[in-house]
Amino acid sequence: MSRIGLFGGSFNPAHRGHRGISLQAIRALELDELWWLVSPGNPLKDAATDMAPFAARLASAERMARHSRIRATDIERRLGTRYTLDTLRKLRARFPDHDFIWVMGADNLAQFHRWRGWREIARTMPIAVVARPGYDRRARASVAMGWLRRHARPAGQAKRWTNWSLPALVLLRFRPDPTSATGIRAADPAWHRHPTPNHHPPRTAMKG
Repeated sequence: MSRIGLFGGSFNPAHRGHRGISLQAIRALELDELWWLVSPGNPLKDAATDMAPFAARLASAERMARHSRIRATDIERRLGTRYTLDTLRKLRARFPDHDFIWVMGADNLAQFHRWRGWREIARTMPIAVVARPGYDRRARASVAMGWLRRHARPAGQAKRWTNWSLPALVLLRFRPDPTSATGIRAADPAWHRHPTPNHHPPRTAMKG
């Protein structure tokens, strides 16, 4: 069985912060690969005027994922799914020889209760939450965490996630990276027309 992490997002654009936490998650969870699910759209967000075309966002994710065990993928578009629960169910059915864990930031945990079928997501596969500066307090006080808290596992047991009964949650804390997609767009609203060095992986490739 392959051990696969799933990390969804708009990647508008993908940046070294995404790469950094992904590489650390690969090590902490002992993953064979971590798949970036580049989202065609987010049901919780209004149509964003600064959202780059899907092809540009996918290309930025592919560039940032180079020379690592991160795989940038358009599989959510190919599956035709709009909601995370539907995506996860279809991935489990399509890849029965993979063990999957859902990876998300603390900012998403803070509003996880707004996701369609969020309890079913937690019953579908384990969840790893990566701490993010400015969001941890809200995440720990969130509606979803109130329900998930009794299912939390110690970070020291993170590599054993394939043996956990569901629901199961682990909180991971890594050295933060201040890079943000919002900051990149503010500095260069047309980033997708002329990618800058901030959108590329470090010159010295880090191995996952």
